[in-house]
Amino acid sequence: MKRNKAQNISDLVLQFLRLSGLETPLNEHRLIQAWSDVLGPQMSKYTDVEHLYIKNQKLYVHVTSAALRQELSMARSTLVKTLNNRVGSQVIVDIIFN
Repeated sequence: MKRNKAQNISDLVLQFLRLSGLETPLNEHRLIQAWSDVLGPQMSKYTDVEHLYIKNQKLYVHVTSAALRQELSMARSTLVKTLNNRVGSQVIVDIIFN
């Protein structure tokens, strides 16, 4: 018996996630998890990972060092691109540093 409408399993899983409304929360979780990897261990220790959240396509980050906050503000667009590329989807459009 030959099946004519065979589909790739990854396409089916992605389709299921989209239909059930789980794709966006999953991508947001992946982006938050990627924050420490993108910044590295030295810089990520000055950011409060527990208070990292996404609201209205903006990533809110609590930074404990004023100098690092200024440095990250200047590299904001690069960070947005890097994080979105890491997830494979456009999850955020801006980063707000508190």
